[in-house]
Amino acid sequence: RPPAHTAFRPRTASAATMSHMMQPPVILLREGTDTSQGIGQLVSNINACQAVAEVIRTTLGPCGMDKLIHAEGKSTISNDGAELMNLLDIVHPAAKTLCDIAQSQDVEVGDGTTTVVLIAAQFLRNAKQFVEDGMHPMIIVRGYRNAMHFALKTIRSLATKIDDDAEKQRQLLERCAMTSLNSKLIRGHKEFFSKMVVDAVVSLGDDMSLRHVGIKKVVGGGVTESFLVRGVAFKKTFSYAGFEQMQKQFTNPKILALNVELELKSEKENAEVRIEDPSQYQSIVDAEWKIIYGKLEQCVASGAQIVLSRLPIGDLATQYFADRGLFCAGRVATEDLERVSRATGAKIQTSVNGIIPSVLGTCGNFVEQQIGSERFNVFTDCTDARTSTLILRGGADQFLEESHRSVWDALNVVKRCIQNNEIVAGGGAIEMEVSKALREYARTIPGKEQLIINAYAKSLEIIPQQLCDNAGFDSTDVLNALRKKHHGPGGEHFGVDIDNDGICNTFEKFVWEPAASKINSYASATEAATQVLCVDETVRNPQSEGAPRGGRGRGRAPPGGGLSAAMGGRGMSGMMGRGVRKYQGKGGR
Repeated sequence: RPPAHTAFRPRTASAATMSHMMQPPVILLREGTDTSQGIGQLVSNINACQAVAEVIRTTLGPCGMDKLIHAEGKSTISNDGAELMNLLDIVHPAAKTLCDIAQSQDVEVGDGTTTVVLIAAQFLRNAKQFVEDGMHPMIIVRGYRNAMHFALKTIRSLATKIDDDAEKQRQLLERCAMTSLNSKLIRGHKEFFSKMVVDAVVSLGDDMSLRHVGIKKVVGGGVTESFLVRGVAFKKTFSYAGFEQMQKQFTNPKILALNVELELKSEKENAEVRIEDPSQYQSIVDAEWKIIYGKLEQCVASGAQIVLSRLPIGDLATQYFADRGLFCAGRVATEDLERVSRATGAKIQTSVNGIIPSVLGTCGNFVEQQIGSERFNVFTDCTDARTSTLILRGGADQFLEESHRSVWDALNVVKRCIQNNEIVAGGGAIEMEVSKALREYARTIPGKEQLIINAYAKSLEIIPQQLCDNAGFDSTDVLNALRKKHHGPGGEHFGVDIDNDGICNTFEKFVWEPAASKINSYASATEAATQVLCVDETVRNPQSEGAPRGGRGRGRAPPGGGLSAAMGGRGMSGMMGRGVRKYQGKGGR
C-alpha cells in the first residue's frame, strides 16, 4: 500500500484570534471592582469640578448672593466659600479636590476661598477642549505650571509695600479689612467693624496668633452695639447657691487660675471602705470635709481675690469664697482660661499646694456686667494685654454666625497684611493685569505650550467677569473696557466699579487685598487643576463604599450606591458620561 500522506495547512488569522480569545483572563483586582480610564473619564472629572464651581459662583463679590444650607436639623445662611464647601458633603472623588483647596485657602489666608475654587474650575474648563482634541494631559500640566510661575512673579512685581508710618499703616490695614468685609453680610457696617478688627490684631503683639482673639455672640440688640474688649470677656459660668452674695467688681485684683476641682464629692464607684466600729464612719466623713476645707483655705491664703478653675467649683466652695469677699467661677472654657492667663499673667495651677505670689495674675478692673440677656465676666486694663475679645450683637443666630465668619476672615486678612507687608489692587484689577502679562509672555513661547498659557490667561478673567454678572452688569462690555485700559499706560490698577457699572482705579478707591492671598490662590488653583488632569484611571471597589455584607438594615447604602450615583448612576461606567452634579447635605438623605 502506498504510504499515507498528511497534509499541513497554515493557521488562518481567525483561528489565531479564536485561540487567543479562549485563553483565560488575568484577574488582578477583587471581584466587583470597577475601573474607568481614558479621555471620557478625565472629561467626567472636569465636569464634576465645574458643577461644584456652579454652586458657589454667585457668592463672589460685594453683590454676591447667600446660600441657605439645611443639614442635621440646622440651617446655615452664608456666602463664605470654605463654609459652603464644608457643608456640602460632596461625594465625587475628583470634585473633593476643590473642597481641599478651599479649606487650605481658609487656613492659610482666611479669605479668597470662593476665588480659588472659581479659578481652579476655570482652568479645567479651558483645558477640557485640549483634552477632547487629543492633546496629552502632561503638555497641559507643563504649560499651566509654567504660566503659574510667571503669574506669581508678576504679582510680586505689581505688589505695593505697606508704609512704615504708623498712621498710614493703620489706614491701610483698615482698608484691607473693609475690602474683605465688602462681600459679607455686614458690609453695610464695614467701617465700624474694620476699626475693631485692626485693634484686635494689633493687640496680639509679635505672636499674631488669632486663637487669642475671642469672639462671643450675644443674641439681641443691633449690630452696631457690638464692641471690642481690650482684655478678656466670657459668659458667666454655671453657679451654685451663694453666687449672688459674691462681690462682682474689683480694682487691681489678684487672680488665681486653677485646673483643680473644688467640690465635695463622695468616693468613686466601686470604692470600698471597711471599718470595725460604726463610730469610725464619722472620721471618714470628717476627713473628706477636712480635705476640701484645706484646699479652700490655701486658695484664700494665697491672697487671690478672683479664683477661676477649668473644673467645677461646688456650692460649698462658692459660699466659702462669698463669705470672705472673693469671686469664683468654675467650668471656665479652656480657651477662655488660657486667654485670661495670657492677659493677666496668671499661671494655671494643677494643685493648690505651695501657691506663690508669682503665679498670680492681675488686671486693672474686673466686673461682671449684663450684655443683652447674658452675664459676662470682663477683665480689662490687663498688664500683659496681648489678647482681646469681640462681642457681636445681632437679632438672629444665623446672622450672628455669618457675622462671626465675616469678622474671622477680616482678622486673617489684616494678619497677613502685617506679616507680608504687600498689597495689590482688588476688584479684578490684578487678574486682568496678570492676564495681559501672560498673553504677552505666551508670544515668546513656541509650540503647543503657547496655547496653554493663553488658556491660563483667559481663565483668570473669570473673576472680573463673575463680579459683573453678580452685580447685574454686562460682563462683555466691562471686560472689553478693562482689556483696553490694561493694554494702555497706567491701567494696571483698573478693575470693576461695582458702584457705577463700569471700570475704575480700584487702588485709588481703596479696594486692596493682601498679595499673599492672590499668590496662594493662583498656586493652589493650579495645583488642584493639574492634579485632576494627571488622573487617567479611577478604580472603585463597591465594598469600600458601605455595601451591606448580608442581612437587612435600615440606612445602609446599596452596593456602589454612594459613589456610583455621583458618577452617573452606572458604577464607574457613569464616569464616561457628562459628569454629575449631586450633593448630599451632612446627615441628610
